[in-house]
Amino acid sequence: LLFLVGTVSCTLFLAVNSLYSASDDVIELTPTNFNKEVIQSESLWLVEFYAPWCGHCQRLTPEWKKAATALKGVVKVGAVDADKHQSLGGQYGVRGFPTIKIFGANKNKAEDYQGGRTSEAIVDAALSALRSLVKERLSGRSGGYSSGRQSRESGGGDKKDVIELTDDSFDKNVINSDDVWMVEFYAPWCGHCKNLEPEWAAAATEVKEQTQGKVKLAAVDATVNQMLASRYGIRGFPTIKIFQKGEDPVDYDGGRTRSDIIARALDLFSDNAPPPELLEIISEDVLKSTCDAHQLCIISVLPHILDTGASGRNSYLDVMLKMAEKYKKKMWGWLWTEAGAQSDLESSLGIGGFGYPAMAAVNARKMKFALLKGSFSEQGINEFLRELSVGRGSTAPVGGGAFPKIHSVEPWDGKDGELPVEDDIDLSDVDLDDLEKDEL
Repeated sequence: LLFLVGTVSCTLFLAVNSLYSASDDVIELTPTNFNKEVIQSESLWLVEFYAPWCGHCQRLTPEWKKAATALKGVVKVGAVDADKHQSLGGQYGVRGFPTIKIFGANKNKAEDYQGGRTSEAIVDAALSALRSLVKERLSGRSGGYSSGRQSRESGGGDKKDVIELTDDSFDKNVINSDDVWMVEFYAPWCGHCKNLEPEWAAAATEVKEQTQGKVKLAAVDATVNQMLASRYGIRGFPTIKIFQKGEDPVDYDGGRTRSDIIARALDLFSDNAPPPELLEIISEDVLKSTCDAHQLCIISVLPHILDTGASGRNSYLDVMLKMAEKYKKKMWGWLWTEAGAQSDLESSLGIGGFGYPAMAAVNARKMKFALLKGSFSEQGINEFLRELSVGRGSTAPVGGGAFPKIHSVEPWDGKDGELPVEDDIDLSDVDLDDLEKDEL
């Protein structure tokens, strides 16, 4: 009991005192200076992760100071108060004290020091590691280290769509933006961040294209922009958070592959996006622009207005709008035309044999289509589209291998149709005998 009380009191007293001071040759490292001092350095580093209350750390301190003095100008020797800076210790898997790591040519792969705790053993290990580093450089295997931040900024086109955010630029870009933001908080020295980087960059380009820039992928160097890291409670790297207008940020806890990231981004986009437009095919441009811009375009051919009236047509359009909303995550195009208005298009899609209304789903890139065989109802269309969405259903090539000529027509005015007015024919001047001869 006395021992425990003594330990607690010792802990409370020592926790406020660092084991090293500015007068030592040991360089004090913190999350603020670690990246600049160690990761971006060309030097070899020995770094001790310690806790001030740890007895083993206290016994190592004079030996560590001696080694630092002996290696001055040759190898850098540093120390991290990992009790105070737990996030930094956590990044390097520090589970006990003291933990010593060697940061050599590849700063992202620190090596554990397993040698003795005397100044002589530490110096010997440092010189051995230095010899290996020099030999690697001599053989050309090590071309120097480029920090994570530098590599992100100089990475060329593949990272061009990742938006770098800072303490100064974050609020004006993200907060109150109508767009959805997926923000990665990273540390340049973090190995997991390095692994994520190419996936994040590739996803950023794909997401920008597929959402027309409505979902943005960004990155924050949390070691530099500590105000942001503190505000959002960043404890480990990488941490990805999702920001949407009017909502508290939420953590992204999905997979770290580009396909995982893209899938979540598209879900976010579709959840926030209005349903796609339902356009009448009144010109060739409407058809081509819609079908070329989407993986599939869903084309309905509705009965003539004289067969349904405005209320009947609107009921069909309502069914299509509901389906467009239901499947908006697929980002398909939605079109309709009146029976007979685009007869060449009907023929190329095999429409007409099943009567009207009819529906075809067209892949304009492959020039293939699938026909709705069930009822033109929410249930029938839903079954048809669900089969398509999982890659099932029979398809056929578009007749002629391309869209036929599309006729320009007047858009529907929303009213009931009217029978065409027939001109009255005055038969008094017609020679009926001549008509009979012509028919013969």
